[in-house]
Amino acid sequence: GSRAAQSRGKDAPFLSSFPSFFYISLYLSLYIEFQSRYPKRPSQRNTKYLPPNSPAQLRISSVSLPPSLHRPAEIMGNYRMCGCFVRKFSVIESGPPPDIADAFRKYTGGAPVMFPDQLRLFLAEHQGADDGTAGKIFAAILQKRHHLFSRHSLTLDDFYRYLFSPDLNPPTIADQVYQDMTKPLSHYFIYTGHNSYLTGNQLNSDCSDIPIIKALKRGVRVIELDIWPNSDKDEIHVLHGRTLTTPVEVLTCLRSIKEYAFVASPYPVIITLEDHLTTQLQAKVAQMIKDTFGEMLYCPDAECLEEFPSPEDLKYRIIISTKPPTEYLMGKSSTRKRSKSQKDKDSDDEIWGREAAGAGSSKGGEGGSKQSSGKGSKSDWSSFDKDEGDGEGGIQEEDEEKTAPQYRHLIAIHAGKLKGGIDNMLSIEENKVRRLSMSEQELEAAAKTHGTALVRFTQKNLLRVYPKGTRLTSSNYNPFIGWMHGAQMVAFNMQGYDKHLWTMQGMFRANGGCGYVKKPDFLLEVGPNNQVFDPSLAQQVKTILKGKLYLGEGWLLDFRHTHFDLCSPPDFFVKVGIEGVPADKAKQITNVIDDDWQPIWNEEFQFELRVPELAVLRIEVHDNDLGGNHGFAGQTYLPISELRTGIRAVPLHDRRGNKYKHTRLLMEFEFA
Repeated sequence: GSRAAQSRGKDAPFLSSFPSFFYISLYLSLYIEFQSRYPKRPSQRNTKYLPPNSPAQLRISSVSLPPSLHRPAEIMGNYRMCGCFVRKFSVIESGPPPDIADAFRKYTGGAPVMFPDQLRLFLAEHQGADDGTAGKIFAAILQKRHHLFSRHSLTLDDFYRYLFSPDLNPPTIADQVYQDMTKPLSHYFIYTGHNSYLTGNQLNSDCSDIPIIKALKRGVRVIELDIWPNSDKDEIHVLHGRTLTTPVEVLTCLRSIKEYAFVASPYPVIITLEDHLTTQLQAKVAQMIKDTFGEMLYCPDAECLEEFPSPEDLKYRIIISTKPPTEYLMGKSSTRKRSKSQKDKDSDDEIWGREAAGAGSSKGGEGGSKQSSGKGSKSDWSSFDKDEGDGEGGIQEEDEEKTAPQYRHLIAIHAGKLKGGIDNMLSIEENKVRRLSMSEQELEAAAKTHGTALVRFTQKNLLRVYPKGTRLTSSNYNPFIGWMHGAQMVAFNMQGYDKHLWTMQGMFRANGGCGYVKKPDFLLEVGPNNQVFDPSLAQQVKTILKGKLYLGEGWLLDFRHTHFDLCSPPDFFVKVGIEGVPADKAKQITNVIDDDWQPIWNEEFQFELRVPELAVLRIEVHDNDLGGNHGFAGQTYLPISELRTGIRAVPLHDRRGNKYKHTRLLMEFEFA
C-alpha cells in the first residue's frame, strides 16, 4: 500500500501539469493556423528588387494578384504539437523568375523603373499585344497604389504582378465573342449535354432541373429532356426511361430553361426532346412549351428548312429538336418494318455491328442486357433504340405526320433516318436539312468506312453523338473522333468530372465561352473535284508549341494546410500535354518539387501539332504520393487556337471546372 502511494506521489506532478501542457500546445497550433490565414503585416521579401526611394509595399487589391504578394514571408515555422510529431509549413515568397527580371532590364535599359512606352514595346515584341493594352495595364496598377506620390512607372515588382495576374494577363484571347456568327448552325461545334436532367449516375439518381441550370450557366447550348407519361398517362415527366431514376415535372425543367437560357450566352438554346408520349400528351406538352417560351420560341414558316439559320439570327431564341415518338409509333409501323428487305438489315449489321443492331430488350435500359440470338436480333436496331430514344430508332419520316399537329409545328430541327443502310442515312437532300444521332460506337464504326461521308454530311446537316449505354456512372468518351468528322453536337454527361469533360470545357472556353465554336475551314471546304477533308489521312506538322513552366502559387489560400499532407507541405508536379487528334496526343511530366507550397520548376516543353485547330492544351497539377495515389491540385484545359504567346498567368480550376480564386501557374508560350 505504501509503495502504491509513493508511486502515485511521483506521478502526481506530471499528471497535474499534463492538461496545461496539452492546452498550451493546442493554443499554439491554433494561433499559428490563425496567423497563416490572417497575416497582420505585408511581405517585404521582394524589396531588393525595388529602387531605394520607391514604396516597398505596393498593392493592387481589385485585380487578382499572385497570392505571395498578400502573405508574410514566413507563415509558419517548425513547431512541436503535443510532443508527438513535427509539422513544417515553411513558405518563402518567390520573387520574379530570372527570365522576367532579364526582360524587365532589357526593356528598361537597366533602369529601375519601366515607363509606358517601354511596356508598350515589351507587349508588342514579346506578348503580341496591341498598343491599347499598355495604357489599360498602367491604369489598373497605378490607380491601386497605396502611395499618394507614385510615379507613372512600373517597378520590377509591379511588372511581375502584372504578368502573374490572370485578369490583366490571361493565357487565351479576351473573354468575348470574336468569331463570325452569321453562318448556318451546321458550321459550328455546339456545347451539348446528354441526359441533362440527371444529378448522378444513369441508373438510379434523381432527376432535377438543377443540373440543367448549372449547365446553362456554364454556356451549354443543347439541353436534352426525355419526356414520358406518368403512371396514369395523364401528366408528363422527365426521367431516364426504364431505370430507377426519380422523375421531375417537365414544366419545372421548361421554366428553368427559360430563366437561365441566356445567362451565359445570348446565342440560341436547342432543346432535344426524346419523346415517348401519346398524341394527346404531345398536344399537352406543346401547349406547355408555347406558354412557357412565348415569343422566344423559334418556329420556322416552312416545315422543313433548306438551310439552318445562323446563331446570330437566332439570338435569344429557343429551338425544339425531336423525332417521332418510338413507343407509340412502333405498333403502327411494325408491319412495314417486318416487310423490310433482309438485304437492308444485313447491310446495317455489316456496317454498324452488334452495338448498333441492338443492345438488348427494353428491360435493359442504358446498361443493356443480353442480346437475343438468331435472326430476330438483326431487327433490333430497327425496332428499339438502345438508349431510350437517343438514336432515331429506325422510324421513318412519314411517321411525323402521325404526331399531334400542335407539337409538329414546334419542331424546328427534324431528326430522322432515311430508309436503307448507312449510305442512305448520310445522304444529303437537296432542299432539306436534318439532324442525325449516333452513339459513340456507331460513330467509330462509321468513321472507319465512311469518314469522308460523315464530313460531307456535317457540312450541311447536324450530327449528334451520344455516350454508349454502358456508361452507367455518367462517364464520357473521347470527343475528338466526333469533332474531326464535323459532328456539331458531341453530347456529354456533365454530372461528374473526368479528363474528357475537362477537354470539352477547354474546347468551349473558345469564342468567349458562348457555346458556339466555329468549325475549322478544312471541315467546311469542298475541293475542285468535289473532295472533302479525309480524317483518315496522315497530316503534316503545321506548328510546334514551345513552352516553359516557371512556378505556381495560391494553393495555401485555396486549400487547407493539411489537405495534401498532415505533416508537411505538398510535393507538386505538373502534367502538360495535348488532347487532340491521335497523331497530336502527347504528355510531359515535370520533376517533383518536394515540400513547397510555392514550387518553382523552370522546365520547358514542346509539342508538334498537325491539327492545332482542334487541339487542347492539357495542364494538371498533382501532389506526389509514394503510394501512387497522387492528390489533385488543379487543372486547366485551354484551346490551342486561342492560346496567347508570351509570359502568361494560367489560372487553375477544380475537378468540376470552377476556377480557383488564387491558384495559378506562370508559363510562357511560343509557336514555331
